[in-house]
Amino acid sequence: MDHHQVHQYFLNKPEATVSQPFGEGVDVYKVKDKMFATLAKDKDMGGERSDIWRINLKCDPDEAQALRDIFPSVLPGYHMNKRLWNTVLLDGSIPQGEIERMIDNSYLLVVKKMPKKAQTSLLLHL
Repeated sequence: MDHHQVHQYFLNKPEATVSQPFGEGVDVYKVKDKMFATLAKDKDMGGERSDIWRINLKCDPDEAQALRDIFPSVLPGYHMNKRLWNTVLLDGSIPQGEIERMIDNSYLLVVKKMPKKAQTSLLLHL
């Protein structure tokens, strides 16, 4: 998936919104004001911009580590709680279906922390 496809996939989630509270260049995706993902261009270690985009996704702690062990382009969450968030480099090495599954899980983890009424209204649209 490229960053355009990921952006559209995020916004196709029920009640998903995008803003840039961290400044230009970092899109933050929320559902009912709760963040479930970010999208930004990656920076290499020297601080230079690269052509690779990255997403941050919320994740179950055990699954987060398993995904890091399986995919070299899944890293501990950049500027996030490294136990609960992964950074996924959109470098073409992860199949589209797996990226979609990770996005779906991130969204659902956030929704499941909401009050029952909010959960129900969102889950009806999935």
